[in-house]
Amino acid sequence: MMKILVTGGAGYIGSHTVRQLVKAGADVTVLDSMVYGHPAAIVDPEVKLVKGDLGDPAIVYPLLINGKFDAVVHFAAFIQVGESVTDPLKYYENNIAKPLVLLRAMILSGTKRFVFSSTCATYGEPTQIPIPETEKQDPINPYGGSKFMLEKVCKDCDRAYGLKSVFLRYFNASGSSEDGMIGEDHEPESHLIPAILQAIKGERPGITVFGTDYDTPDGTCIRDYIHVDDLADAHLRALDYLMKGGETNWFNLGTGKGLSVKEIIDAAEKVTGMKAPVTYGDRREGDPPRLIADARKAAEVLGWVPKYQDALKIVETAWKWFNGPRGGHY
Repeated sequence: MMKILVTGGAGYIGSHTVRQLVKAGADVTVLDSMVYGHPAAIVDPEVKLVKGDLGDPAIVYPLLINGKFDAVVHFAAFIQVGESVTDPLKYYENNIAKPLVLLRAMILSGTKRFVFSSTCATYGEPTQIPIPETEKQDPINPYGGSKFMLEKVCKDCDRAYGLKSVFLRYFNASGSSEDGMIGEDHEPESHLIPAILQAIKGERPGITVFGTDYDTPDGTCIRDYIHVDDLADAHLRALDYLMKGGETNWFNLGTGKGLSVKEIIDAAEKVTGMKAPVTYGDRREGDPPRLIADARKAAEVLGWVPKYQDALKIVETAWKWFNGPRGGHY
């Protein structure tokens, strides 16, 4: 039985990964500050939940040294791109400085396997679409910069201490668990699919589509939407890769297919049977027309192939969450 520490395991992607780890038979401990996490997202009673700050050595050092974990899966990060621009120090402290405490505790405890929730934002403005892992990393905001810096730290930790890491560079995380028990609940909610569903339910006045004149088939931005359960599956495969002696490596996680903003809105209207209140506005600065993953490396090395590749299916799972026992909120 693997013993796994999951930081940020009460958050969106973390909670789905925890659930899959438990189902796979792992002994899971979650460390979460609950700044953005939700205790109710931990639905398996056997999961040990430690409420504490990732940057607090008084919590993190004893937890790692006494826990004898086989690996750490690290989700605990701030993710709002706009906020990272207006308050960069918040992001550099939480996304870089605090994980240094975790990495030091891992070295002291002899825990040498690390799966890191990274992002396609480390690429900045790509020169090729779909984006391969060989694309130059040149982030254009502090959020992407903070993830990129931690990747560099991990590579240095491999050279110095033999700590092996896998960086998983997500594209657009989306959807919810099939049974509607756990899902996406951010405050504020900036992701497109839940924002549309909130608008349809009357929980927000509407949504604004930024730009309709891009060089795309319908004029709106195209993104690569990857279901949260597929992301969770990739983390389990990354753990298996490291447990079998894999070297430090990095993988894009996406479907390789792009969906436009209008296509997502259309899917939401079909799934719900209701009209979405939409306003069309000007482009936002820094929004590229297309961001699509080349995820062939994850398929070849990890054997990972996303199961959810249809907009309707992804939106259906999100709608189940909004109509489930918690009504889309913890």
